[in-house]
Amino acid sequence: MDHYDVVVVGGSAAGLTAAVTSKRHYPDKSVLLVRKEKLVPIPCGIPYIYGTVGSPEKNIMPDTPLEKMGVDIRVNEVTDIDISERQVLLAGGNRVGYEKLVLATGSMPMVPPIPGREREGVYTVLKDVEYLSKLQKKVEKATNVVVIGCGFIGIEFADEINKLGGKNVTIVEMLRKCLMLSYDEEFCDKAENMMRERGVKIMTSEKVVGIEGRGAAEHVLLDNGQKLPADIVLVGIGVKPNTDLAVKAGLNIGLTGSIEVDRTMRTTDPNIFAVGDCAEKHSFFGGKPSPLKLASIATHEARIAGANLFETRRENIGTVGVWSTAIGDFAFATAGLTEKQAREMGYKVVIGRAKAPNRHPGGMPGMVEMEMKLVFDKRTGQLLGGQAMGDKAAGEVINMVSACVQNKADAEKIAMFQTGTHPALTASPVAYQFVNAAETAISQMLNE
Repeated sequence: MDHYDVVVVGGSAAGLTAAVTSKRHYPDKSVLLVRKEKLVPIPCGIPYIYGTVGSPEKNIMPDTPLEKMGVDIRVNEVTDIDISERQVLLAGGNRVGYEKLVLATGSMPMVPPIPGREREGVYTVLKDVEYLSKLQKKVEKATNVVVIGCGFIGIEFADEINKLGGKNVTIVEMLRKCLMLSYDEEFCDKAENMMRERGVKIMTSEKVVGIEGRGAAEHVLLDNGQKLPADIVLVGIGVKPNTDLAVKAGLNIGLTGSIEVDRTMRTTDPNIFAVGDCAEKHSFFGGKPSPLKLASIATHEARIAGANLFETRRENIGTVGVWSTAIGDFAFATAGLTEKQAREMGYKVVIGRAKAPNRHPGGMPGMVEMEMKLVFDKRTGQLLGGQAMGDKAAGEVINMVSACVQNKADAEKIAMFQTGTHPALTASPVAYQFVNAAETAISQMLNE
């Protein structure tokens, strides 16, 4: 029987990062990563297989980081954990001993109980190269595509498939707006309008009640009685944690159905850690359980766990929540709380806004208006969150917002933020959106 100091179960973003981090912090320890997949898709890149990237094989996480750090890789499935003996059981009967175990078993797509969901032509966003390749072949031949769910997955898949041309792409969403759980309404409206301008049909406040056909899917039935023709139905409503191994091993499960962990990412067994989509998350704001599941959160948790395996070096301060998406070259990004979320949590808020060209002067190539909205706690002036939309730089600008949220910066500190600007790269220092949004908030605080 083989024995390793550290065994990591799962080879996606969380597992890879946990394995690499453990070797960085404990270079003398032996580390094994066990994963079911020979090839591991880059999770966030999956929608772009169908348009921009071109194939699942061009969206693969490389093994190079693991190999450079001396991490052993085994393609197999862990079927059970023997906690008392500190061993994992592999498919085929072999066992591997461990001192410390990291569970990075990820998540599985959620499929609502829609009649007809088992029909041929109904797909989810499964992180499996072979499955995604089959879906790609079906997409290429399809004329009518219906996407259920208008969050990130739905928006990105619909836009990429629509770019192929010759497709009738429709998104069906139960909520009043697309992306409504992620952005305030003015940002949702902008995203919806852009998608429609690009040729994607969007049906909000509608519920799918059936998938019909003579064998394979042919129509999607809505609760209003309307039937949408569908060669392919893509279900993109989110994911659920993969906790089968943890449950079998007797580890505690948290309120959101994920593996219970403390701030060090330890489970209820002191020798087992859990990270990524399978692990319970708590909000940076108030500490309640958080439903967020993002690759960026997964890697953050993995860096905590990897550092803490043999002594406690890091703690999780809670999930801030930072994300972005793009429609064409236009980006939408969020960090922390939206205005709606902040008000629902009981904060009295002050909103700072600023909109300006992302170049100076505005005639510079690549000019796009970038808009920022910042949410402050009226009582303390502390930044609770922010949203940005504009050019692709919004995806990095929002990380600056997140840093300020995480470090509890107030409006005055942001107004005094020392920026570097350049005509071909950023907004003017006079009109710099992040700083000016804080200034507009301060003006309101002073004059109320």
